[in-house]
Amino acid sequence: MGQQNGFGGGFVIGSIIGAVVGGVIGTVLATTKEKQITGIDSYKLQKVPKGQEMPFSTEESIELARNGLETKIAQINLAIDDVRQQLGTVKASSEED
Repeated sequence: MGQQNGFGGGFVIGSIIGAVVGGVIGTVLATTKEKQITGIDSYKLQKVPKGQEMPFSTEESIELARNGLETKIAQINLAIDDVRQQLGTVKASSEED
């Protein structure tokens, strides 16, 4: 009985710690990817003095994000086509047997 109680408590604590660590890592990775896609450092945008323009307008940011997404979509479509071709080859081979 003593081991079962220890397991339950350890499981709960491990789950909580895992959720916190996963959340922190996910946040860090998401902000890093956002900076790579948009090319904008949001911290720098907040520190732009009055009277000066921001490095990118909202429209330019949207355009950069759209271009990045189009590139990723094209890569995904190529991967899907490749998998379809491989599955077609496997299916044709199994039908011949």
